[in-house]
Amino acid sequence: MAGNGQRPASSAAAARAVGAVKIYGSGETEVRALDGVDVTFDSGQLTTIMGPSGSGKSTLMHCMAGLDALTDGQVFIGDTALGTLSERDLTLLRRRDVGFIFQAYNLLPTLNALENMTLPISLAGDDPDDAWLTEVVDAVGLGDRLTHRPNELSGGQQQRVAVARALVSRPRIIFADEPTGNLDSRTGAEVLEFLQRASQQLGQTIVMVTHDAGAASYSDRIVFLNDGRVSDEMREPTVDGVLDKVRTLGA
Repeated sequence: MAGNGQRPASSAAAARAVGAVKIYGSGETEVRALDGVDVTFDSGQLTTIMGPSGSGKSTLMHCMAGLDALTDGQVFIGDTALGTLSERDLTLLRRRDVGFIFQAYNLLPTLNALENMTLPISLAGDDPDDAWLTEVVDAVGLGDRLTHRPNELSGGQQQRVAVARALVSRPRIIFADEPTGNLDSRTGAEVLEFLQRASQQLGQTIVMVTHDAGAASYSDRIVFLNDGRVSDEMREPTVDGVLDKVRTLGA
């Protein structure tokens, strides 16, 4: 049970795509990375995007996060259509409403763990919510490592700092791109368990791209892409169930 810093989970969609199309190149070199994707990511859930190489997983994530623009269709964060925003307003929305976790930890080596966690808030000229910060630090289990710099932390601890950094600003949604790709299986499980707790206990919405069936099994729901389209989805996934589905997709 989360403490006083808990944000109540909302039944509204945290993000959605409507008729999302993304085309790279033209003529004979045209690649239709997304081909009319309709998908909704519910608030307070951990959703995984899976599919074969070239299915559009990363493209969908980048467009959903406002890092790339659609060729056609619309992407919404909450009720805001990203395609209607100026570059400045899009930057502000990403800073306020979107968190990112990447395969590379992207921690600043001269800052300690706490300073890395609060860096986005500091850059925005804001102060962290102390109660929420304490809750996040407790949840990632790094209370005794806050003054340590990245080179004094294990890979799993560094990734948990990166996860905490994404959580501390309390974004509407966090996008995680292969967040355990650089970790061994034990450390990867540690990070995935935390992401699961962040969703279930802290009400955080997380969308994760992975090719790993074990990682995907931690999620509430899996959306499968194939040839730039949503081909299927699975709720309350198991490793065996995911592996069976992946085999049919040729991932």
